[in-house]
Amino acid sequence: MVLGDVEVIRIVEWHKPFAPTSGMFPEASAGVWKSNEAWLAPDHWDPDSDTAVLALQTWVLRSGGRTVLIDTGAGNGRERPGMPPFDHCQGDFLGLLARADVRPQDVDVVVNTHLHVDHVGWNTVDAEGQWVPTFPNAQYLIPAADDFHYGPDNAYGSGLHVVDRLTYEDSIAPIHQAGQAVLWDGLHRIDDHLTLESAPGHTPGSSVLRLASGSERAVFAGDLLHSPVQILHPCCNSSACLAPEQAVASRRRILGRAADEKELLIPAHFGGAGAVEVRRDSGGFTLGPWATASLYR
Repeated sequence: MVLGDVEVIRIVEWHKPFAPTSGMFPEASAGVWKSNEAWLAPDHWDPDSDTAVLALQTWVLRSGGRTVLIDTGAGNGRERPGMPPFDHCQGDFLGLLARADVRPQDVDVVVNTHLHVDHVGWNTVDAEGQWVPTFPNAQYLIPAADDFHYGPDNAYGSGLHVVDRLTYEDSIAPIHQAGQAVLWDGLHRIDDHLTLESAPGHTPGSSVLRLASGSERAVFAGDLLHSPVQILHPCCNSSACLAPEQAVASRRRILGRAADEKELLIPAHFGGAGAVEVRRDSGGFTLGPWATASLYR
């Protein structure tokens, strides 16, 4: 789709059942899913297994003559113990980019909305046993708070998970070593149409990217939400949110602005159309029409 002067392309590595809803969204009751089954299934929920259905995807923006990638999926050949969906993946992400007429050398900016395993994997590729930047000419925009939290200065996420260390070592450290990392905090303007904004809670540096071009508005919301259920119930965090109260506050703020300013909401993991309008409803929020971007999968 085209929003003002910005073209938006969607790259989907996979779209499938991911995790039981009770484990992934412990604050969302079973009744929430059942009462919304008519539109949640099959793109967002598998009722037979009571499993949340997610997409692993990257958004490509063509803006101001430059190519911008938002998040880079899980990557191939990574050791991710305890995380079967991302462990030693072998996908065709670069082939999907090629189908969208995006070559690695043509990418100007890579945005990592945060530094979880499924958002940074294709930052790098294996070149004869060494991890090197996939996009040799790109500036990689990395939230400073996440870089500190998941980096060696904070013992790789305070030592909570070995996967945090492995992710940083193979997907973030090589970007620093190549001199392509740009750390930012608060607000960071990419160009006249695109601005990064901190929205912490899911991780310390979680962020969203706002698009404003002409009369068109959108917000690429990263992991602020994993399921449309969280639009109806913003107090429901995912089990991966490190600071739950802060995550709820960021979610309410971004949803409120999306509703008030008519920003199209584009989270990282929504299946189906992938993008939806938000409306205020009786003190809360509800879903408006869905929108669809060019799709490569």
